[in-house]
Amino acid sequence: MNDLDLKEYCMQAVERGATHAKQIHPTTVITEPWVRLKCRFGCPSYDRGYCCPPHTPTPEQMRATLDTYHRAILFHMEAPEAPDRGKRFKKYFEMLTDLEGEMFKDGYYKALVFLAGPCFLCKDCARPQGDPCNFGGRARPSMEACGIDVYQTARNNGFFIETLSEKTQTQNVYCLMLVD
Repeated sequence: MNDLDLKEYCMQAVERGATHAKQIHPTTVITEPWVRLKCRFGCPSYDRGYCCPPHTPTPEQMRATLDTYHRAILFHMEAPEAPDRGKRFKKYFEMLTDLEGEMFKDGYYKALVFLAGPCFLCKDCARPQGDPCNFGGRARPSMEACGIDVYQTARNNGFFIETLSEKTQTQNVYCLMLVD
């Protein structure tokens, strides 16, 4: 298990839908308390799902977790406006959780992926009814739900990201795989 292995996983991710994938050091991942405030005061999914705050790690817990890793992969997908953009997101997120499982089987037992945005595996999350997650094996929190400043993290690693003024603009979606 070495850096060459991680390059192969990066290439696989690009072949399977990522625009870019790059090995990074977890110290370049920025956590900030204000990020979860943006979830709480601005996102209609707040407290409505198991993958959204307050049911996700706090920025402090996330930083502590990041500090136990030495290697990670940052995935980027450009998502232009298209009628099937939501389906592309779902397929991309499924690919990343599958990749996490493959890495685990290959000996990277600490592999753990963080996705982007609210979970949309179910039309209606089971959490408000107090029922267990219907997709516990596939559901993952987003980077931002755990207090990761996605913009600064992407920039720290040489990726492009800007705020959008229109939903019709191309989105730059980032996901993070902790590896070690």
